[in-house]
Amino acid sequence: MKIVDDENNELVHDGVAFGRLLVRGPWVVGSYFKGDKTALEADGWFDTGDVATINSQGFMKITDRTKDVIKSGGEWISSIDIENAAVSHELIAEAAAIGCYHPKWTERPLLIVVLEKDAHVSCEEILSFLKDRLHKWSLPEDIVFADELPHTATGKLNKLALRKTHKDYTFPSAI
Repeated sequence: MKIVDDENNELVHDGVAFGRLLVRGPWVVGSYFKGDKTALEADGWFDTGDVATINSQGFMKITDRTKDVIKSGGEWISSIDIENAAVSHELIAEAAAIGCYHPKWTERPLLIVVLEKDAHVSCEEILSFLKDRLHKWSLPEDIVFADELPHTATGKLNKLALRKTHKDYTFPSAI
């Protein structure tokens, strides 16, 4: 297994760098269902669709799905890290982070939160809470409050639906 950046350059195994997770081996899939399309890249590696880190001992940690990573100003931001930090707030019941268009940064994180019943908290209070839990560039550009978040049939957050709902979202800082 290896991790690579957007240009397919292999990244160091230091537990810090993260990139697309590629795997190769005799038991790795060779083609998609019905064999009409190869699943492998030209050099025989399979792109898992995950973003991961690998440390110097070879331990791998999946940090996000490639399609859910927020690409902001050349940095990859893990939506899962933002969501985990947000739900550690006692008044947030559920959270989802998606990337929305930003004219300067290409994408910036939009945090969508569902509060606990009868809870009240401002965007500023949530951002202040997150400052000690996330890198500065990972802080959400804005926060939207929702009554509920969409889920797939398996109970996962339906980020495709969230991206469709917020496809025309404009950040206040981008106006």
